[in-house]
Amino acid sequence: MGESSLRVELLYHTELPEEKVAIAAKVCYSSAGITQLKEGIAREDQAGFVKKLMQMGHHSPVEHASFTFGMEGVSRSLLAQITRHRLASFSVKSQRYVKESGNGEGVFDYIIPPSIKSLGPEYVAEFERQMKEVQSWYDYWLDVLSAKDAAGDHSVREDARFVLPNATETKLIVTMNARELHHFFNVRCCNRAQWEIRGLATEMLRLVKGVAPVLFENAGPRCLQGACPEGGMSCGRTREVRERFKNLV
Repeated sequence: MGESSLRVELLYHTELPEEKVAIAAKVCYSSAGITQLKEGIAREDQAGFVKKLMQMGHHSPVEHASFTFGMEGVSRSLLAQITRHRLASFSVKSQRYVKESGNGEGVFDYIIPPSIKSLGPEYVAEFERQMKEVQSWYDYWLDVLSAKDAAGDHSVREDARFVLPNATETKLIVTMNARELHHFFNVRCCNRAQWEIRGLATEMLRLVKGVAPVLFENAGPRCLQGACPEGGMSCGRTREVRERFKNLV
């Protein structure tokens, strides 16, 4: 137990996501029956149609494709950010039911910010010492509350967790549809996004591009499609950002 690092896996996704988006869009423009539309779509490459659809800004059909990710090695700080995205489903490791190490088992998993790592090994060691101290506080409250837990309910872990920091690692399953993912990438792949969720979003984008390359061809921060919308708060590195996401594989 101790320092943890980001790991993201695309667990499930809509089968043939671009075909599914295509049939959802074509039903809007055709008098043909559903069976005819399905057969026509299966016979043809839908890449050009989906690309045109995205360029037109007809995004409601894109909602029919969904993607489910498994994430670990992320902090509770990141959890507070990602759950602000309303059109998503979340399942998160519960600190009420899952004990954070302790009692001779070591220290809870945590995330060390890059800014602290950049200061050098002695500062990393101090951060790790502080996490061990927090573990001792957590263990203390587990012991005290356990001694008074006559009801045998969940109040022991759910109350002891109040001393745990934002650095505490968590695990979660997240499902988003493709339209919400585009919005998520617009906001969270931007250089102005917090470093941890930016790294997560970039890895998620890389994974979905592998299974739906046309659908996510131009996904990423908003400066990929035009001028940076951040105005005076822009990072000023638009060319660098465009090159990085162009070569994201």
